[in-house]
Amino acid sequence: ECYVQNTAREYAKIYAAEAEPLEGFGEVPEIIPIFLVHRPANNIPYATVEEELVGEFVKYSVRDGKEVNFLRRDSEAGQKCCTFQHWVYEKTNGSLLVTDLQGVGMKLTDVGIATLAKGYKGFKGNCSISFIEQFRALHQCNKYCEMLGLNSLRTTHQKQRKATSMKSKNLPNSSTIKKTVPKKAREPRDFISSQH
Repeated sequence: ECYVQNTAREYAKIYAAEAEPLEGFGEVPEIIPIFLVHRPANNIPYATVEEELVGEFVKYSVRDGKEVNFLRRDSEAGQKCCTFQHWVYEKTNGSLLVTDLQGVGMKLTDVGIATLAKGYKGFKGNCSISFIEQFRALHQCNKYCEMLGLNSLRTTHQKQRKATSMKSKNLPNSSTIKKTVPKKAREPRDFISSQH
């Protein structure tokens, strides 16, 4: 938990260094640090400690990317969180995604990281690779993505889908391929009739 959150925090610091100087970008989301505390006299010898966040707790992105959250799409913090995800995705060539962004205002905690199956630079995340795929398919760029000059994932995703469909169009379809099977090898098909 500490390793994941503090790794995401390091990415957030680099993101802030690139975004804050941009005219009109404003405040940048911050992932708060989390610390591991050893308590040898306690039944549970280890615990995590982090800053208490006071205010309305909002999920700006969810682990699986399926949930539609209007606060994510419509609020400044939500848009900047989505841009942060896009930025990390682009910086790591699609190998890593910070997800499950949640917190109070621009202060975030309890984040997750998804990586490709092999990991990224020796780091393996705590979320499924499917989150990366869903993010790529569902992300909608906003003005902050544009300010950072991030490439549209929609265009990339559509190009990939178009190339795949073009390949399948170039392949002969099953109706144009004649299959010859010796008569002895043919077996009668079983048809199951269903009565409702």
